[in-house]
Amino acid sequence: MKLDDLNKEYDKLQLKYGDKELDAIYNGGCSKNPGICFVFMNPTKRIIAANKEWRGLKSPFIGVKSIWDLFFNLDLVDEEIYNKIKSIKAKEWTEEFAEKVYKDVRKHKFFITNLGKCTQVDARALPDIVFEKYLNLLLKEIEIINPKVVILFGNQVSSIVLKKKIAVSTCRRKLFKQRINEKDYKFFAVYYPIGNGRFNMNKAIEDIKWIRDNYL
Repeated sequence: MKLDDLNKEYDKLQLKYGDKELDAIYNGGCSKNPGICFVFMNPTKRIIAANKEWRGLKSPFIGVKSIWDLFFNLDLVDEEIYNKIKSIKAKEWTEEFAEKVYKDVRKHKFFITNLGKCTQVDARALPDIVFEKYLNLLLKEIEIINPKVVILFGNQVSSIVLKKKIAVSTCRRKLFKQRINEKDYKFFAVYYPIGNGRFNMNKAIEDIKWIRDNYL
């Protein structure tokens, strides 16, 4: 099975749980043995790739500025790419520039995805039951790409994926192992670094650097 084989399921779930005027956002980056798989919550219409007119990559954070601060501070994006992301408006992203950004992501050997692929019109919280509909598909993504470590952002995503109540503040840098199809994968719960969690970005950067130094 390939990642693209999952997209039809994400499209079906978009119609059920997302805004019907928007497309699902899938994933992007290094899809073969990346160092890190980053798992966020769910996309919103701020990601211009969710527009039905967009014919390029349907990948996370296309047209969004803030999350690239995290990646830049982790030395996971070239300065030239980062500076352009920070200097242009969302509507100025082109399909060609999105390809260039994700080529850079692949070069830096990481993968970006969300637990929920259902694009919403705003950033209101989704109930656990919606995210749970995506869990098996996310685990299949992880199995396909085979990352060295998986970074789960925030309490809700971490709790659903690890199937236990997680408070990031009490388990910083703690290794969780989870078996997917007879292989153990390394998971870490990290502070959510954007939106309402932006004030925790420095803590997220600190922890990811520690995880990288000790497990990659």
